[in-house]
Amino acid sequence: MALPSHAQIVVIGGGIIGCSTAYHLARDHKADVILLEQGKLTSGSTWHAAGLVGQLRSSASITRVLKYSVELYKGLEAETGLATGWKMTGCLRLATNQDRWTEYKRLATTAKSFGMDMQLVSPEEVKRMWPMMDTSDLVGASWLPTDGQASPSDITQSLAKGARMHGARLFENVRVTGFEMKDGRILKVKTDQGDVACDKVVNCAGQWARQVGAMAGINVPLQPVKHQYIITEKLPGLATDAPTLRDPDRRTYFKEEVGGLVMGGYEPNPQGWTTGDVPNDWEFRLFDDDFDHFEQHMMQAIERVPGLADVGVKQMINGPESFTPDGNFILGVAPECSNMFVGAGFNAFGIASGGGAGWVLAQWVVDGEAPLDLWVVDISRFSGLHRDRQWVSDRTLEAYGKHYTIGYPHEEYASGRPYIVSPLYERLKRHRAVFGSKLGWERPNWFAPEGVEPKDVYAMGRQNWFATVGDEHRHVREAVGVFDQSSFAKYEMTGKDAQKALDFICANDVSKAVGRLTYTQLLNTRGGIEADLTVARLADDKFYIVTGTGFRTHDLAWISDHIPSGYDAKVVDVTEQFGTLSLMGPNARSVLETVTAADVSNAAFPFGHVREVAIAGAAVRALRVTYVGELGWELHVPIGATGEVFDALMAAGKPHGIRPVGYRALESLRLEKGYRAWGSDITPNDTPLEAGLGWAVKLRKDTDFLGRKALEKLGDAALTKRLACFTVDDKDVVLLGRETILRDGQPVGYLTSGGYGYTVGKNIGFGYVRNTGGVDDAFLAGGSYELVVAMERVPAKIHMEPLFDPVAARVKA
Repeated sequence: MALPSHAQIVVIGGGIIGCSTAYHLARDHKADVILLEQGKLTSGSTWHAAGLVGQLRSSASITRVLKYSVELYKGLEAETGLATGWKMTGCLRLATNQDRWTEYKRLATTAKSFGMDMQLVSPEEVKRMWPMMDTSDLVGASWLPTDGQASPSDITQSLAKGARMHGARLFENVRVTGFEMKDGRILKVKTDQGDVACDKVVNCAGQWARQVGAMAGINVPLQPVKHQYIITEKLPGLATDAPTLRDPDRRTYFKEEVGGLVMGGYEPNPQGWTTGDVPNDWEFRLFDDDFDHFEQHMMQAIERVPGLADVGVKQMINGPESFTPDGNFILGVAPECSNMFVGAGFNAFGIASGGGAGWVLAQWVVDGEAPLDLWVVDISRFSGLHRDRQWVSDRTLEAYGKHYTIGYPHEEYASGRPYIVSPLYERLKRHRAVFGSKLGWERPNWFAPEGVEPKDVYAMGRQNWFATVGDEHRHVREAVGVFDQSSFAKYEMTGKDAQKALDFICANDVSKAVGRLTYTQLLNTRGGIEADLTVARLADDKFYIVTGTGFRTHDLAWISDHIPSGYDAKVVDVTEQFGTLSLMGPNARSVLETVTAADVSNAAFPFGHVREVAIAGAAVRALRVTYVGELGWELHVPIGATGEVFDALMAAGKPHGIRPVGYRALESLRLEKGYRAWGSDITPNDTPLEAGLGWAVKLRKDTDFLGRKALEKLGDAALTKRLACFTVDDKDVVLLGRETILRDGQPVGYLTSGGYGYTVGKNIGFGYVRNTGGVDDAFLAGGSYELVVAMERVPAKIHMEPLFDPVAARVKA
């Protein structure tokens, strides 16, 4: 079959992700799709995958993607006639200590929040299900009966056949050599057998995805890591339907295969492969066996399954798998190239993810936007930092080594730090800052008092910083604090059509006078919230846009991609040009008026305004906004002057009790004030109306904007979910998010974020209450509420107003 000269969509890569994407593009969208594989189907890393299929992740959307995979694999053989090797054996996860057991109790709660039945079982029950196992050290295990295993090659061949049945054309032994591009778009895919003109390209090239992306100028931050497992001879007494087994405290996993065991693991000292290009001819190839490195897993496995000591090893598999710096896979439209989509970096979850990832990626390719909240896997979560190959390798190997470690709340990565520091880094260190890291930036999480070691001590309960953060929180409520928020992403939009462009992109009305600023969401075509940010109007044709650190690439790409064609409007990233100091608290004005000659009275400088003021000889953009619910300003300072402005504030603020404050207090303060966090409380799955942010949408104005049609379609129909605030009095309870919300004993949703409010003295959580019959005020107020926290039910109160209002100084809890 000759390579066609044109196709609507070209998928690159014939592993499970590429074949699944082609299958769904052909089946669901009747797309004209071709798939190009440089060798044979499955010849990269798919063929040597272990084939475990787990479904539960910490994101509801990703769990839905994995659940879809299971449903697809169950029925695929009936459609295509090709077996997939799917066996629903269930999965046991073993716990040998109390912290792991607490983690499982939280996981089981999350599972129930997401509509899955994960059970917690005793060591005796584990022994009954897996008689060959030594259970003497177990506290218990989690049991997810719908997990299972499959044959990676068989599933992929079945998906490939299904893709062909629905009209896709698959070509083997065709190597992509480059792209013909114009204005940041791909016009043609170049191959060793001719060029293919196309509308869109999907890069599913596995461990080659980075190289393929680089040909189009896009960055896919992958690191291939050597992952080993063994297949044993037959193990007498092993049941063919034995559950798959994860033993994370011993860093190993097991699954039954033809009467023997597949056993592998995730070691703390992994071996990366190359930071350069993966050889093109790496087809059906493995590394040499490395029993010395594998011995650590072998010893742990024999202690768990003593019978392993007496059986031979039939085969060792030592192959490269693509891992990412945060352990989440990579999907979505490349920020650098608007018609290349990526599906890669599956962190040894490719078989479990394959069916669902192909389903959502196909939808994304056709619609141009994600069908679900897929932020945790979106390629736009990365930044320029991730072009540093050594940094990506170091961080990815750390993430691999943590694959089976206990997931403590608020845990930070250690590798590749510090990478980006604000001009205040050394000053804040002298104030005993304990830093966290966000998109490469070092940011102060809290400040250790004298006598307290300035480091996080991780725990499942209250952590060592809890009381100290409470002091910082109270200080902002009572006096004044200064936050270093220099890592904020900052853009400028200029041009005579800048306002018109923002009118279309933003849900709120940004067409205000010069000197005004606006909080707004950016919506997708479903009316879901793709971003929330502030837009300050500096001149008729110049706007200053500020958004969260982690959303820098995503929000810039979203704005750029949605400027209507033909408009004279250009957006540029100016993040590194400005340091940001947030001066917050009832004494903020007293401090600010000491360091500037500008009039900062309420009459001259009201809330929601922006002014340029001079501080310590620097021209500072002062934005009167707050994320903590107190009087305050964000001071955007030319980066070189940030230190001097900080010193001036600290000196002037001394009589007013100024002190630096960290991000953990910021989180606590915003929960009390009811401010939503994008990525948790508000996501592309949620509309402003459901999130209680309808006041920030210009529906009364006769202006078309992205998402308007979807919101109008919802019209006066009853909302079936609404964001609410919940409090729990018991101070020993720790809320983290994803705890189940019970109304009159029935599950109605789960928390999207959780923490502690030190002013109100209670645990605080936000979450959507759902009811197909509608969620009005009477429904919300008419129920009795509990939260399920680590499988325990605790009484909770619902609130529809902020818990703390500093203007009226009233606490509502």
